[in-house]
Amino acid sequence: MKNNNETPLVSVLLPVYNVELYIEEALCSILNQTYTNFECIVIDDASTDRTVQIIESVKDDRIVLIKKEKNTGYTKNLNEGIKLCKGKYIARMDGDDISYPERFQKQVHFLEENTDIVLCGTQYKVIGRDKYSHHPTNHDELKVKLITGSYIAHPSVMMRASVLKDNELLYDETMEPAEDHDLWSKMVFLGKVANLNEVLLEYRVHANQVSQVRKQQQLKVSSDIK
Repeated sequence: MKNNNETPLVSVLLPVYNVELYIEEALCSILNQTYTNFECIVIDDASTDRTVQIIESVKDDRIVLIKKEKNTGYTKNLNEGIKLCKGKYIARMDGDDISYPERFQKQVHFLEENTDIVLCGTQYKVIGRDKYSHHPTNHDELKVKLITGSYIAHPSVMMRASVLKDNELLYDETMEPAEDHDLWSKMVFLGKVANLNEVLLEYRVHANQVSQVRKQQQLKVSSDIK
């Protein structure tokens, strides 16, 4: 790796809400990346547990903590975060997942080497289960598969910030909780998308996460996107 002065800045976008059980492990998985030139924008959506206290106990100058006084919702916080990002690339992460140490290094290298790629995800493992994703890796196949589902794991994604800003593109709040699928379905027409064929994220499934609590709504919105 080059030194930080020569490497592109990555902005990690990490919205959180009541994840006191998982946030320290999630945050440390970001701070311990082999790629070090990043800012980590954590937006707390007025958590009522110890999430904020735990984040504040982790001392690292790369953490930018935004504390909301009122709960405004996941997708709204994602959009507010995008506007704060200073990096060439925006990396997504959730407060209950775990990124592998070389995730950013490999994604940045891939995006630097493939300038036609606007979005890059990875494969993932489900925490506590012997279950792995086997999502398509190339643009042509992903473009077709987006008709049937997302196939790009939201917390594994790294995007070119310029593509979002040049096209005034944000997450559509009316498409929550399938806002990611909706965004990918738009970005696929602005450039190529890809998944690295390597597990670089551990994804947590639990009863309190949005995708479980709002499963039926997510299915309906995904149907509209398709």
